[in-house]
Amino acid sequence: MKKKEIPVDGMSCAACAVSIENTLKNSPGVKSATVNYANHTAIVEWEDLETNIGELQKAVQSSGYDLLIGDITQEELDNKQQEAYQKLKQKTLYAGMLAFPVFMIGMFWMHMPYGNYIMWALTTPILLVFGNQFFKNAWNQTKNLSANMDSLVAISTGIAYCYSTFNTFLPDFLISRGLEPHVYFEAAAVILFFILLGKMLEAGAKAGTGEALKKLMSLQPKELIIMENGLEVLMKTDEVKKGAQVLIKPGQKIPLDGKIIDGESYVNESMLTGEPIPVAKTPNSDVYAGTINQAGSFVFVVNAESSQTLLSQIIQRVKAAQGSKAPVQKLVDKIASIFVPIVLVIGIVTLIVWGLSGTTDAWLRGMLAMITVYVIACPCALGLATPTAIMAAMGHGAELGVLIKDAESLERGTQIDTLILDKTGTITEGKPQVETFEATEFFQEKDKTAFYNLEKKSDHPLANAISEYLKGDLAPIQNFQSITGKGVVGVFQEVTYRIGNLKWLKAEKVILDENLLKKAEQYLAEGAIIVFAAKETKFLGFFKITDPVKPSSLKAIQQLQALDIEVQMLTGDQKNTAAFIANAVGISQYEAEMLPEDKANYIKNLQAKGRKVAMVGDGINDSEALSIADLSIAMGQGADIAMEVAEITLVHADLIKIPQSLQLTRKTVKIIKQNLFWAFIYNVIGIPLAAGVLYPAFGFLLNPMIAGAAMALSSVSVVSNSLRLRRVIRD
Repeated sequence: MKKKEIPVDGMSCAACAVSIENTLKNSPGVKSATVNYANHTAIVEWEDLETNIGELQKAVQSSGYDLLIGDITQEELDNKQQEAYQKLKQKTLYAGMLAFPVFMIGMFWMHMPYGNYIMWALTTPILLVFGNQFFKNAWNQTKNLSANMDSLVAISTGIAYCYSTFNTFLPDFLISRGLEPHVYFEAAAVILFFILLGKMLEAGAKAGTGEALKKLMSLQPKELIIMENGLEVLMKTDEVKKGAQVLIKPGQKIPLDGKIIDGESYVNESMLTGEPIPVAKTPNSDVYAGTINQAGSFVFVVNAESSQTLLSQIIQRVKAAQGSKAPVQKLVDKIASIFVPIVLVIGIVTLIVWGLSGTTDAWLRGMLAMITVYVIACPCALGLATPTAIMAAMGHGAELGVLIKDAESLERGTQIDTLILDKTGTITEGKPQVETFEATEFFQEKDKTAFYNLEKKSDHPLANAISEYLKGDLAPIQNFQSITGKGVVGVFQEVTYRIGNLKWLKAEKVILDENLLKKAEQYLAEGAIIVFAAKETKFLGFFKITDPVKPSSLKAIQQLQALDIEVQMLTGDQKNTAAFIANAVGISQYEAEMLPEDKANYIKNLQAKGRKVAMVGDGINDSEALSIADLSIAMGQGADIAMEVAEITLVHADLIKIPQSLQLTRKTVKIIKQNLFWAFIYNVIGIPLAAGVLYPAFGFLLNPMIAGAAMALSSVSVVSNSLRLRRVIRD
C-alpha cells in the first residue's frame, strides 16, 4: 500500500476537483483519494500490486487534467505555481485593457461608426487568447461526458460571441425579419475579464494562505558539517546518508538522528522526556533530530536521513492538513458534483420557456437569460468556502506556532469542554533557576567568587543558573575539570572546590552536614533540584534549583476557563509539588504521582461521563493519554508523539497557544459556516434572477455582464472572509 501527495495541474474550479477525485477513486487499486481545489493537490492511497502512479496519471490525463508525478521539489512546485499566477495576472491585465473599450462602446457609444467591428476585433483575442483556457477545459470535459464551471463559462460567452459576430457581419438577416441585430460583445468580454479577475484574486489569496508554510520551511537547516578524513565538509542536509559522521557545535539544533562516536555534551531533550534538565551525552549515546545541543561539541553517526527530521515531518503535517477535508466539505463535494449538470439543464429549460413565452424577441431574450444563468451559477464560491478557510487557519496557526493535523481536528476543537495538562514543561518553564543557597558555617565570601568562576567555565546546563544567581567577579581557576554526570572541580587561590551531585561528593570524602541534608531532602520532596558544593573535604552547602511556572501559564488557564473549559492537571510528580503548582496557576482539580496508564484511565473515566477531553502532553510518556483524548495537543517542538499521536502541536511550548488554538478552531468553523451560507444564498437567489423570474412582474432581466461581476465577487468575498482568519488571533 502506498500513499502520496501529488500536485494536480489544470484545475479551474471545485467541480474539477470532484471530477479528478472521482476519476482516481474509480481507478483499479485506489483505496482512497482526496483532491483539494484550494491547494491543487491530490492525496492518493493505492495498492501497488494493482496499479501504479503512471496509470493514475494516464487516467487523470484522459479527463483533461494532469498529475505532476515527476521528481519535483517543493521549490520547483512553488516556482511553477508562481509562474502560473504571474501568467494569469498578465492575461487578466490584457483582457481588462481590451474589455474596457468594448464595455464603453457597448454601453455608451453603441452607435459610433464601425463600433461593432471594433468591439469584435477587441473581443476576439479576449476569448481566443486570454480566455482560451475555459474553452479548452470545457472541450476536455465534453469528451469525457462531464461538465464543470468552465463548461458554463464557455457556453455562455461562446454563444454571446457567436451571436454577436453573426449580427456584426450579417446584420441583414435579422433586419429583414424586423428584428434589431443587437451585439453582446461587451457581455462576453467583461464576463471573461471578471472571471479571470476572480481567479487571479483567488490564486493570490490561496498563495497568501501558504506563506506561513514557506516561513516554516525556511527554518529547516539546509546545511550541516560532516567529517571526512579528519576534515570538516559542508553538505546539504537532504544529501546526507546513513553512516555519515556529523559534527555538532554548541547551540546547534541536531539535524538528524544518530549515535555519538566522539565528544561529550548536554542535549536538551525536554521535547522527548518532559524533563527540564538537559541530558548528558557521551560516546554511544543516542541523539535525536530536533533536540538542541547545549555547550559541548561532538560527532555522531547518522542513522536517520533528512526526510525523518522533526521539522520536515512538521512541514508534511501542515501540508497534509491544508489538503485535508472537514466533514462538512464532503457534503459540499457531493453538491458540486451534481451542481453543474443541474445548471446546464436549468439553462436549457430557461431558453425553451422564454422561446415559447410569446414575448417580443422571445428566443433572443431566452438565449441571454440562459447565458446569464450559466455565468452566475459558477460553483467556485461553494467550492472555495471550506478549503480556503482551512488553509487560512492552518497558515495562521503555523505563524502562531500552532500546527493543526487536519480539518477534522479543527471541528473537534470546537467541542472541547475539559482540558488536561501535564506539569513539567507544560505549565512550568522546563528551565531551572536557583531559588536559594543554603550554606554551612564553613562558607566564606571568597567561596562565592570561587563558585561563580567555576560554574562560568562549566558547560553543565545547571551552571548558567548558578552563575546567574551568584553574579560575582571574574577570577582565574586552575586545573578545571568537568566530569560528565558528576560535576566540576577546580583550584581557586590554591584551594580545591567541587560542585556536583551528592554521590560524587561522598566518593570524594567530603564531610557532610546532616541537618542540611535533611533540608535538602525536604526540598527534593517538593520537586526541587539540589546541587551540592564543597571546599576540599568541607561541605559548604547546596543550591536549591526549581523549575518555575511559565509567566503565561496563569493567563492561559484563565483564558481557557473564560472559554468555559474546565482545566485539570495530571502529573507524575509528588503531591506537594503538584499542589503548589496547581494553586499557583488556579487549577482546583489535579492528580499527582500518576503513571502513563493512570492518565489514560483518568481520561476514559471523564469521557464515560460525556466530557469532551483535550489532553496536553510533551513526551513519549504521554502517548497513551494523547491517543485516547478527543483532541491531543503536544507541547514543545515534539518528538514522535507530536508527529504521530498529537492532532495539534504547539511549536513554541507556550501554554498561551492553547486558548489561541481553540479560539482558532472556533473561528474557523464559524467562518466555514458563513462561507457556505453566503455561497448557497448567492446561488439560490442568483439563478432564478438570471433565469428571469422577476421579468413577468417587474420587467427586470439580469444583464449577463452584471452576472459575471457578481460571480467573481462571490468567490472573492468567500476567500476574503476566509482570510480574516489570518488576523483574528494575535500573540
